[in-house]
Amino acid sequence: LQPNLNDVDEMKLDNYKPKNDVLKKYIDSYYFISENKKSKQIKYYTFPNNFCILSVNQNAKVELKENSYFISSAKTDDILADIVVRYSEPIEVVYENAVDEITIKFNPLGINHFIENPEIFKQSKMDNFVPFSDYTETMKMIFNETDRKKQIDLLENYWLSKFVTKDLTLMEQILADIETELTIDAIAKKHSISRKHINALFLKHIGKPPSEYRKIYRFRNTLIENKKSKNLTTLSHGSLFYDQSHFIKDFRALTKIKPSWFFKNIDTEQDNIWLFM
Repeated sequence: LQPNLNDVDEMKLDNYKPKNDVLKKYIDSYYFISENKKSKQIKYYTFPNNFCILSVNQNAKVELKENSYFISSAKTDDILADIVVRYSEPIEVVYENAVDEITIKFNPLGINHFIENPEIFKQSKMDNFVPFSDYTETMKMIFNETDRKKQIDLLENYWLSKFVTKDLTLMEQILADIETELTIDAIAKKHSISRKHINALFLKHIGKPPSEYRKIYRFRNTLIENKKSKNLTTLSHGSLFYDQSHFIKDFRALTKIKPSWFFKNIDTEQDNIWLFM
């Protein structure tokens, strides 16, 4: 499952953190891929995460076959966008050749401050996603800008123009609690609401139930804690799993791989790991 990072470099992937202080709160990062006619087919696996991922391609074709995405260049002048809010199994991504792409990874709850579209959380993925009337033309302009610094300024200014301050304090507090050892019943009692109401809030604002969010959060935490842990037992407890068997069960459900094999064969300290997008 390990991608060839030399091949990845051929695709000219440039990853950035937001410069603007407002965007930093709601967007984890974004990256650009530039078309390279000399690049060969590249495959990688992306495992479940809690980001809301918005990808935009220019002059490209995207096909979904079971749990695989196939991306290739197309002789069109189209803008193709899709948004993914939920997946609980590994997805294989195959670039038949490098294409022009901009992908934004919104933090949990982040996209709620930019897009007023309750439909985005009712399905795991939306194709042909056009959130604003000026979206397609603006993205064409950004793609056609050849200077990367200007591209970044255009991209950030555009999303800032769509920003709306919303009071999501309760949801933010519940989200923080979900990332601790508190049970969902205890969290409901703490905030004087029902477990059913917590579930409804998660589906409305994040697009997945709290139990799934927690499972993915803990899995992602193991990727960080792995370098500090001596064995799977300490890793499972350090990542808030009940015990090692619980950890292994959830890990395999999300990756289809045993954690012992995963950490033996995957270098989680690399800076450019497409595997973990």
